[in-house]
Amino acid sequence: MWTVTRGDTTLILVGAITGIPRDLAWRPDDLEAAAARSDQILTPQEGRASFSDVLRVIWRIRTIARMPNGQTSADYLTPDWQARLETVMADERNEDWRNKSLLILGFDLMQDKAGYAARRGGDDAMDVIRRAARRARVSVRPVGTVRGDELIDSLITAPQSAHVPCVQAAIAAAEQGPEAARERAEDWRALRVADVVASPIDRALNECWPWGDPEIAPQLRQQWAAAIETAMISPGVTMGVAPIRLLADEGGVLDGLKARGFEVVGPEWK
Repeated sequence: MWTVTRGDTTLILVGAITGIPRDLAWRPDDLEAAAARSDQILTPQEGRASFSDVLRVIWRIRTIARMPNGQTSADYLTPDWQARLETVMADERNEDWRNKSLLILGFDLMQDKAGYAARRGGDDAMDVIRRAARRARVSVRPVGTVRGDELIDSLITAPQSAHVPCVQAAIAAAEQGPEAARERAEDWRALRVADVVASPIDRALNECWPWGDPEIAPQLRQQWAAAIETAMISPGVTMGVAPIRLLADEGGVLDGLKARGFEVVGPEWK
């Protein structure tokens, strides 16, 4: 958690991660207190999907989830990367993974081999902050929205080759084994920010959809940048809960604030 103050304006930035193991305990006290004293809380973007968007996903699910007929991962990965993938998948009971789209394969590798469970894990910063905000009756809203048709277009129209960096990063995470997710979460708990950002899972999440998508990712970053600019000229306390990499990566939000002369109070992020 980092704090930037200018006059009667205070911006609290929370670097959040998902996929915290259920049995990993951490102390939420400071986050709860900060949320309770905030005037508003900004959370990550939401997708706005219509009924027709949902039907379109159902209709095109094979395009999203499977390789084109007759193709496998070996058609897109170099022999070296394919060999590394074969090693990671050596204990699989069937060969179905060869025909999955590279997008789905990347997420499966992170979940099944690297221990990353985005929605089945324990409480993360966002869970804690939402509860604290409800108790304190603090306004919570997404920093922006992305239209459902744009999200679906990015999934349907992207060629398999666009997901190669995602799969490569996911293979590297999978090679670390099931402890990769725990090590990342422990680094987050211990405020070892640079280690979190450098972790194989965080690198993979940055390469995979949506943060690795050339159309969607710039929208996400631009919406956060605009919201932070607005917060810095608005009186009161604004909390922003953002992916830790967005804040602490090289050239990220924290670097930008520091370069503009603001004092950023909080843990080291380099």
